[in-house]
Amino acid sequence: MYIDTHAHLNYPDKYGDMDDLLSRIAAAGVDTVVNVGWDLPSSALAAQMAERYAPAQAADAGEGPAPRPRLFFAAGFHPSDCLKMQDKDLGELAGLLAAPGGVAVGEIGLDYHYEGTDAPAQKRAFAAQLELAHALSLPVIIHSRDAAADTLQLLKDNRAKLACGGVMHCFSGSPETAKEYLKLGLYISFAGPVTFKNARRLDEAAKIVPRDRILAETDSPYLAPEPHRGTMNTPANVGLIYQKLAQLRGEDVQLLAAQIKTNARTLFAGIGNPARTGA
Repeated sequence: MYIDTHAHLNYPDKYGDMDDLLSRIAAAGVDTVVNVGWDLPSSALAAQMAERYAPAQAADAGEGPAPRPRLFFAAGFHPSDCLKMQDKDLGELAGLLAAPGGVAVGEIGLDYHYEGTDAPAQKRAFAAQLELAHALSLPVIIHSRDAAADTLQLLKDNRAKLACGGVMHCFSGSPETAKEYLKLGLYISFAGPVTFKNARRLDEAAKIVPRDRILAETDSPYLAPEPHRGTMNTPANVGLIYQKLAQLRGEDVQLLAAQIKTNARTLFAGIGNPARTGA
């Protein structure tokens, strides 16, 4: 069974009937999804969804596939939404993450892709949320786009706040950049782009990440993997990413899936802790 370590199912109008979607995700062999917020409303919705679906039967709690996957959640402000963030919102995020199913602060980070980006504001929001994660003893889910140097420097400057770890989500950099993040104790997560035909640099990065530091995700509804590129993505596609990673690394896909689930449970401790999930 697969885990999708990063998806955005918290779009109220994008996926249609959620119970039907979750049934299709489970039928594709996915038993766990980390549902990730990008601002306060989306984080609150992710928390509500985790509460609603936490009682679902997990596939590893019995025989056969689960009728739907178990949802966990992360709460945070994406860099492109950081201008919305007020000081009081950090307390709101902390309150959300105290609920069962909360496993990380995220997604947070830096994104310089768009013209007019307020880089200083993004850095302030990133640092404040690293501090929040440290205070809550939670890992972080890190977004970095067109900002590799600043992301790496800010993480180095705040290394003491990474005591509970973190993941570079939807990694798109070089093997050399991956090695720098690995030195900080971070995990590296691969999404749909690793399946793209022009992803040579990313392919090489996927080969060098140690077995105990690799994760996989869809980043749904974005970045659908081949052969579904250009369509709306869902966690039902995560198996295609596992298959590509196994091919690149010369590993058995089921053994890799089991390792990634172990890695996810190590990083996101709440996934394997019944006291945090309400199970």
